[in-house]
This record gives sequence, C-alpha cells and structure tokens, in this order.
Amino acid sequence: MAHTDRECLLALIFLFMWLLSRETALIDPCKRGSVTVQPSPTIPLGAAANISCSLNSKYGCSHHEDQLTLFKSEKIIHVHQGQAFTFQVTDLPLDKNVFVCKTKCNAVPKVVCGVQVSVGVPPEQPQNLSCVQTGENGTVACTWDPGRDTHLQTTYTLQLTGPNNEIFQARNSCQNCSHLDLRSTLTPEFADSKYTVSVTAVNDLGNSSSFPFTFTFLDIVRPLPPWDIRINFLNDSGSRGILQWKDEGHVVFNQLRYRPLNSTSWNMVYAANAKGKYLLQDLTPFTEYEFQISSKLHLSKGSWSEWSESLKTQTPEEAPNGTLDLWYMKQNISYNRQNISLSWKRLSPSEARGKITYQVTLQEVINKTTLRNTTEDTSWTVVIPRTGAWTASVSATNSKGTSAPARISIVDLCGAGLLAPYQVSSKSENRDIMVTWQPPRKAASAVREYIVEWRHQGESNKKFPQWLRVPHYNHSNLSALISENIDPDVCYEIKVHALSEDQRGCSSIWGDSRPKAPLSGPHIIAVTEKEESIFLSWTPIPAQEQMGCILHYRIYWKERDSPEKPVHCEIPYRHPQNSYPISSLQPGVTYVLWMTALTAAGESPQGNEREFCPQGKANWKAFVVTSIFIAIIIVGIFSIRYFRQKTFAFLSALRPAWYSRTIPDPANSTWVKKYASVEEKTQLPMDSLLMTWHTPEEPEPLIINEVLYQMIPVIRKPYCSKRGHGFQSYSASKEDTIYIASSPQPTGTLKAETRQIVNLYKVLGSRDPDSKLASPLTITPVDYLPSHEGYLPSNIEDLSPNEAPPTDSFDLEHQHIPLSIFASSTLRPLTFCGERLTLDRLKMGYDSPMTNNEA
Repeated sequence: MAHTDRECLLALIFLFMWLLSRETALIDPCKRGSVTVQPSPTIPLGAAANISCSLNSKYGCSHHEDQLTLFKSEKIIHVHQGQAFTFQVTDLPLDKNVFVCKTKCNAVPKVVCGVQVSVGVPPEQPQNLSCVQTGENGTVACTWDPGRDTHLQTTYTLQLTGPNNEIFQARNSCQNCSHLDLRSTLTPEFADSKYTVSVTAVNDLGNSSSFPFTFTFLDIVRPLPPWDIRINFLNDSGSRGILQWKDEGHVVFNQLRYRPLNSTSWNMVYAANAKGKYLLQDLTPFTEYEFQISSKLHLSKGSWSEWSESLKTQTPEEAPNGTLDLWYMKQNISYNRQNISLSWKRLSPSEARGKITYQVTLQEVINKTTLRNTTEDTSWTVVIPRTGAWTASVSATNSKGTSAPARISIVDLCGAGLLAPYQVSSKSENRDIMVTWQPPRKAASAVREYIVEWRHQGESNKKFPQWLRVPHYNHSNLSALISENIDPDVCYEIKVHALSEDQRGCSSIWGDSRPKAPLSGPHIIAVTEKEESIFLSWTPIPAQEQMGCILHYRIYWKERDSPEKPVHCEIPYRHPQNSYPISSLQPGVTYVLWMTALTAAGESPQGNEREFCPQGKANWKAFVVTSIFIAIIIVGIFSIRYFRQKTFAFLSALRPAWYSRTIPDPANSTWVKKYASVEEKTQLPMDSLLMTWHTPEEPEPLIINEVLYQMIPVIRKPYCSKRGHGFQSYSASKEDTIYIASSPQPTGTLKAETRQIVNLYKVLGSRDPDSKLASPLTITPVDYLPSHEGYLPSNIEDLSPNEAPPTDSFDLEHQHIPLSIFASSTLRPLTFCGERLTLDRLKMGYDSPMTNNEA
C-alpha cells in the first residue's frame, strides 16, 4: 500500500514538472533567438518596417547549415540560410500584423521568436463636442465624434474649466472612444456662469484636440422625466379630465401627448408653468387612452427630458350622439311570407361613447303590427307577411342614454325601373375600386341618396353585403371609391341603388382591384350534339384561380392533326353559365376543342382538350320548309292538265317494258274459250247460255299509260280522216290485217250493249291470224282498248273491205321514237288516231241470241 502511494506521488511530481516546463516554454518562446523590428513596432499606414531574426548558436544545427524562415499569418514571406537575417516588409494593412521566425533542423521546424507590428493613423480632431447633465443632481457627461478609427490604442482626456478657473478632468484609453463622464455636478447657483470643455486624443503616431465648447448650467441640464402621473374626470365626464404629475423644482415647461390605444398618432399639448396639472377637454368617452409627459427648464435653453412612463386608462361613458347607418335585404320565401334582414354599421368610438346595445323595431304602418328586438350584434333577420307597408328603425343605447333612431322603409330594392341608375362602370384604382354612374334619366329629381353595395362573387346571397352611402347633391359626377375590405385579384358584384321616399331602383356591375390573368382555363366536361348544334359544357374556374372578374370565355377548335391556326369564338361571361352551342363544325370531321378565360389583365392558359366528331344530323326545320315549298310547286304544276299529261307520258317512256302490267286479251279470255266449247258441243242458244251467267262485277279501273315503241319500217301508216267523218278502211297484208270497229253510235239499251259485247267477244275469240272481220262491230263510246298487239282505236268508221288503202310509204315524221332506257318487247304498237279506250269505260251487257240474230 505504501509502495503504491509512493508511485502515485512520483507520477504527480513528474506531471507537475512537465506542465511547468511547457508553461515556461510558453512564457519565454524566444529562448532560441530574437526578432526585432525597426524603426518601431508601431508604424503609420504605408510605411515600411525591417524585421530582423537572430538564432542563438547553441540552438543551431550541428551537422549542416541553419535555415531560418519568416512567417506572416502562417504564410512564408522569406527564407534564409544562416543564423541571422533582416527582411523589409511593406504595404502592411491597418491593425496588428504578427511575424514569426522559425528554424529547421532534422526536418522539424521550431519557433525562434516573433514580433507584432501595429499599423495605424494619428487621431483626428474630435468634432461636435456636447455635454449634458441629467437631472439637477446628475453629473456632467460629454460626447464627441472621434473621426476615423486610428486602429491604435488612443488616450482621450476631457477637461472642464469652470468659474474661478476650476478644472475638472477625465481620462480614458481605448481604440476609438467618444464618451466621457466628468463625475462632477453643476448646481443651479451658478446658473448664469460659463463653463468651457475640450477633449484631446493621443496615440503613438500623434495627438489632436477639439475646439473648446462653452455652455451654462441651463444649457446642459436635462430634467428628469415626470413621475406619479394620474387623471381625474370631472363629474364623471368621458370627455373632460385633469391630468396630474410631479416634476423637479426648476421645471418651467411641459409637453403632454395622448392617444387612443388603437391609434398610432399622438395629440400634443404644450403647457407653461403647469405646476404638475393640466385640463384635457377633447377626450372621447369610453375609450382607452395612453398619456405621457416631458419637462424642460427653459423655453429656449436646454433640452426636453425623456418621456415619462405611460399612463393607460379608459374614459367614462356618455350618451351616444350619432345615427346608425341602416340597410336591409328582402327575400320572398313563399307566396305570403318574406325574409327581412336588417344590418347596420357600428358607431365610431366618438359617437358610441359607451358600451352599445341596439334597439330594433319593425312595424307595419297600416295595422300597427310591431316587432322588437334588443341585440349587441349589428344585424337582425325576421320573417314577416308579404302584405302591408313595413318600416324599420334602429337606435344605439348605452348606460348614459340612447341615440336618435335610424329609419328606413321596406320596399323592393330593384322594383322601380325608372329609378335605376345607368352607365354604371367600375375600374381598378391601386388597391381600391372606383364606381361611377349617371342618375336615372326620368326620375333624377326624386332621388334622395344612393347606396353602393358589394359582395364577393362567390359569396352566398344570404350573406349580407357591404355598403356605403353617397349623397345626391351632385348629379353630374356621381362616384364612390370602394376601399373597405377589398382584396386584390378578387371579383366583386357591385350594385348601385337609387333611393326615393318610398321606391328603390338598382343597377349592377362586376368590379375588381388589380386583376391578373386567370391561372387556368375552364375544364370541358362534355361535348354533345343536339339538333343542329354542338353543345359544349364546362366547369367554372375555381374562385382562387380566377384572379379577378372574368369578362369573356373563348372557345377554340381546329381539325385534329391540322397545322392550321385554331378558330375561336368569344362569348361574354355570365354567371353561372356553363354551356354554349356551336353550329359551325362540319359533320364527319374530328375536332379538338379547348377553352380559355379572359380578365382585364389578360388571357388564361388553355384548359383541357376534348375531341369530338359531329354526326351531321339533318336540319329537320330546313327539310320541312324545303319539302313544303317543293310540294307547293309540284301541286301548282300538276294542276295544269297539259303539264300533267306531258309528265305522265315522259315517266311512261322511262318505264321498262317488262315492268308494264299486261293488258288482258279478250280473245284469249276464259269466257270466250268456254263459250266456243259450249257452242261446238251443245249448240245451245246464245240467250240460254247467257242466262246461266251472273253479271260479272265491274273490275277495278286500270289506267293504261301510253308506251312508245320503236316503229318498224314495214308498218304502213293508216289513213286518218277528220274527226267526225270516220276512219276509212284499207287493205292489209296477212301480217298487218287488223279489225277496227266502226264509228261510235249512241248508247243503246242494256240488251243492245250486251249483244255488242257478246258479238265482240265472239269475233275476238274466233280470230286467227288468217281471218278477217266479215262485218263491223259496234261498241259503246270508249277511249281505247289495249291488247298485246297495240291499242284499239275509237271514234273511227267501219273500214270497207273493197276500199283501197292509201299508198304505203315510210313517213319518218310520224314514226314513234322510243324514250325507254330498257329494251322493248317484240310486240309492235298499233298506229291509231283519235280517242283512246280505257277498260273503266267499257260496259259489257248481254242479250238473247234471238235479239242478236234479229239485229
């Protein structure tokens, strides 16, 4: 244990000796040599200095030549081989410059010594010397402007010489001093005595003294700030009070300042010989005030004391003396109920003069129905009947009294169109909105005043707008500057109301302050096609991105992948419009559409793009109108028989031959075949055969259209007599032989008709290509009777078998030129003259064989 203690003691001794050796090394770093500077360690700015370094021989290198290195701020500025050197340094900067000399043996540098060179300037002459004594029992302290910094240790000496050559001095050493306290007090007994003070600055490079400053006691003494401030209100008045305080004995003048706590400007009052009190008479009742006081010994000499500590207090209440600004909103909620919202502005503190509550009265004039309410708010909403004439009044009340009531009649705010102001406009003016208008054209004299109200564009109509009143005395220049609660880049709905005794008229407009271009464009949500237009639907720009009042929308479109510039249309902005029709897009073309919005400051970026291809539905209105017009023209044309016949003929010529309905051939009819078979087998009398048949139903009339077939040159032209003289027969070849009925006879009895028809069918039924008619047949008046071979002409006389036909010739003028675009059949038309026979005019009858034979 003892051995351990001894080892600990030795260790402590060794540690102590090691620390002592290091401390000794730090205390005497120049044991290896010395470093000096010439001409002085302190030199003026711009002067040169010679730095000398000398190494003690016992610390030199034994095996090779010594090397000395001069450092300035750890930077090598000179290297020397040997044990001593002198090096001149120039352009040293102001302030302290440290130089260190080091030696190097066995590659280990060691410090030889170092030196500090101070670079500075001599002191300048002190300027603006002044002195002050704070309070009657304070000490004299002086201040001055020392000029530029000397960067050297400078000694300042302040010397005061008083009456009877009494001298007071104060000294201070610093680099750039500007204040010294003499620690002496001037007394009022020598108030008129003169004192002289000066200050001298000295450093290693020179010295300088200020001009002497002469003063008296009253010149330099500054009183202490007043204290113990209080106020007493006369007769509990809120506008008159006596402010009291305490001062030093020799104070003659005071200045008072006071202000409401919510104000930044002071009211100033100067008082002479106040003796610590002053009456204030323009205070605002029920208002918190701040009061401060300063003092001075002489009107023209000396300086004001510092401001006293603040006195904060509230003035008492007084009866309100202002009239409320009352306005209202009116909204119908049912057929017999309406919602009335009354709102009023608070009185100013100078008008309210106390803690205010509001007495609200709503009265129906005729029935004297009265509703009352007391509230501390500035609005009241009530539901009343829509019938009757209602008036509202509001008054302000505090503990000392009640203000005069504000009254207003409840009528439709925009009900009188004649009272509506016109030419309402708005423009941005700095942070405000200027609204101008013209009085009503026909009822300007009835206007008592104007109300300008405004609300944020996005605010609900249920929220009460802000408003201001404008007098009507100047009808030539009506305007209002809206500056209350106006935000930049926000759109406001502004209404100007003209008020008469019992009517209201209004006009509205949008306005903004310092607008910018919208941050985004409208977002297209749908493109639809309805009737003849393309409807574009979009969502409005968010209110925070509109950056003012939107004036117009622009709709752009162009063909997809087209290099052409887009086409656009501009539509005025209407709130809350969100769709618009476009009628200029071509059907079957794919378009790209987008939208932008414009404010007074510029156009927004484009919104999203939508592609759309119109389907091109027909314009049914135009189609109906066109169809009616064409129908009228066609009916007018076809009402003329000539055009009707020509049109039917032309259409018949265009119809193909295979489309024509086949006209039944009486010669091949079932009736004729049955009759021939019966006649051959049974040889029954005709009358008995006809008696067994029922009278056939009259067939549906069939209109036969004339079809022109191409004429074959071998056909001979028949001879046509004049109308009324019959048709002359002619001889024909076997191929061209036809049997033509004689001229029509007057219509006979049923039996005569029957005999004619039976004989006709008998002849046609027994006809063959080689047969000829032995005698003519008589038929009822008809137009024509068509068959496979052509038409049977009517109104012609019997052809005599012995009459010679006219000479055969090819008369090209009477040839029929085909108009059909289809190939005709092999049947040739029969050339004829006169009227035509239609089946609807063919009347078939019957008679007994006896009658026929007798005929």
